Amino acid sequence: MSKFSDIINQDKPVLVDFYADWCGPCKMMAPILKQVKDNLGDRVSIIKIDVDKNQALAAKYQIRGVPTLILFKNGTQLWRQSGVLQKNELINVITSND
Repeated sequence: MSKFSDIINQDKPVLVDFYADWCGPCKMMAPILKQVKDNLGDRVSIIKIDVDKNQALAAKYQIRGVPTLILFKNGTQLWRQSGVLQKNELINVITSND
C-alpha cells in the first residue's frame, strides 16, 4: 500500500474515512461511501483507515470519534466532520472542493 502522505497528495480530492470495526455508525457509512464513489467515479479517491490498526495516524489527525471523515487535496485538509453523513452532503462537499 502507498504511504498515506502519497495518497493524500493527489491533485484530486481524497476522502479519508477513519473508522473502527466495532463502530455501528461506521458500518452505516460503508454503503453511503460506495454510493458516493459510484456517483463521482474517478473524480475522488476514498480510503478507509482503521483507527485501531493505525493508531499513530489517528493520533496525528486527532481523531477523537469515529467515523471521522477528512477531505484532502494536494496534501491539504479542506474539510472534516465526525459522524454519519448522507450521500448528497458528501457529494456536495467533494464537488465544491474539486
